Amino acid sequence: SGIGGGLMHRNSEGYADPTAGAAFAAISRKERREMSETKKAKEYMNQAYRIDHRINAKIEQVSSLHSLATKATSTLSDMPGSGTRNVTRMEDIIIKIITLENEINADIDTLVDLKRDIMSYIKRVSNPEYQTLLELRYLCFKTWEQVAVDMNYSMQHLFRLHDKALKEITGFLADES
Repeated sequence: SGIGGGLMHRNSEGYADPTAGAAFAAISRKERREMSETKKAKEYMNQAYRIDHRINAKIEQVSSLHSLATKATSTLSDMPGSGTRNVTRMEDIIIKIITLENEINADIDTLVDLKRDIMSYIKRVSNPEYQTLLELRYLCFKTWEQVAVDMNYSMQHLFRLHDKALKEITGFLADES
């Protein structure tokens, strides 16, 4: 522990580094609040990506259940005698498929609405380059590397532009809360 019982920051070799704590303390409350608000804006913009992944996972589950249903159908038709156990199993699979498909449709509706909202914020951004960057990243779900190649920018320059673009989005979100 450091002065006053607080945590002492350590350098890469494990030695106490009082300058690291001082550097953090030098960041003003306003700067910390701005970083927190920018993080919230980024989380808001990333929601579409998470919903899209959830939809894709459910589509894979439906595909897997369809394969299972096909196996259950062939077992049902090939088996002589009582097939009631397989019929019940088939019904369960069909119910799961229908439930998942309903969830997927609801998620798609949510995704479309969210993308529309995100796009409305992006259109308000003043700089067309910022708009393109935000669309590629948050609506097309491209990686940073893909966005950099598409826009012909270095990663460092792309991140600088992204920070500026997110500050504008942060302002729009703050105005509406």
